Amino acid sequence: MNPLSSLIEKFSSLRVLVIGDLMVDAYTWGKVNRISPEAPVPVVNVIKRESRLGGAGNVVLNIASLGAKPYVCSVIGDDATGETLQGILQGAGLSTSGIITEKGRPTTVKERVIAGSQQLIRVDSETEAPISAASSKALLEQVKTWLPEVDVILFEDYDKGVLSAELIQEIITLAKARQIPTVVDPKKKNFFAYSGATLFKPNLNELRDGLGLEAAAIAPDAIAKTVADFKAAQAFTGLFVTMSERGVYMDFATDQIQIPAHIRQIADVSGAGDTVISIAACALAAGGSAAQIAELANLGGGLVCESLGVVPIDVELLKREAAKI
Repeated sequence: MNPLSSLIEKFSSLRVLVIGDLMVDAYTWGKVNRISPEAPVPVVNVIKRESRLGGAGNVVLNIASLGAKPYVCSVIGDDATGETLQGILQGAGLSTSGIITEKGRPTTVKERVIAGSQQLIRVDSETEAPISAASSKALLEQVKTWLPEVDVILFEDYDKGVLSAELIQEIITLAKARQIPTVVDPKKKNFFAYSGATLFKPNLNELRDGLGLEAAAIAPDAIAKTVADFKAAQAFTGLFVTMSERGVYMDFATDQIQIPAHIRQIADVSGAGDTVISIAACALAAGGSAAQIAELANLGGGLVCESLGVVPIDVELLKREAAKI
């Protein structure tokens, strides 16, 4: 069997703890036949509405689609959107026992209006305020409960307030004590809070903005040094940068790997990063090499870009495409 295919087969035995910002991706699908007389904007006649898991929730769905068992730990609001979110999780056969509800906090929802294959507008309802001290304590206690059961911890940070620098370091310290690898999908607020993590995965823009770099520092001839310097400063075992049409670059332990992007018919890049980090976490926990982690994650990220909207990876499709490499 192809080495990548063999690696994917191991995913079904994995237990993955996902910690981060859960949200709802809401879609209104319709068609446009005219412009509004009230303003120069299209009038969308609604065909259907749909709510899906977003943010860390999309990572949870990707983990499940890959065959692994996800454990989700997050804080949401005590509102209708929060109820919808928990209902979607339950409908997908996933546990909500690690979700803490905070009174008065809004649950993040990103509403997209789509006509045909064209997204017309996105409306976000959210807060970026930190969760309460009580919620943070409850989340940490839940993490401690699950630590003996999990094979890898995945931080899915969307800067919506669930993760703080203090909480992140407490969890990384606990994980290290149990030799559990930690994988990070970062945003700007906590960019420097993940020191000591096993694998840190920004995209190229996040790396540039997080470090406050000039464009020259992430140019093709400079990316290796930029990554190596940041990796050393933060004591990461590995740093994995997704670079869109330039593919991916991985510096893991003593290995440096650059893989070009797969040529795809791109329909929508939404959620591609969630698929990449999900595959990278599973491949790392399954004992994959740096090259295998990078290759498989790069492949999966390209595959989901062929679908419209935020959708989890199809593991059978991933297996078929991996067998060709």
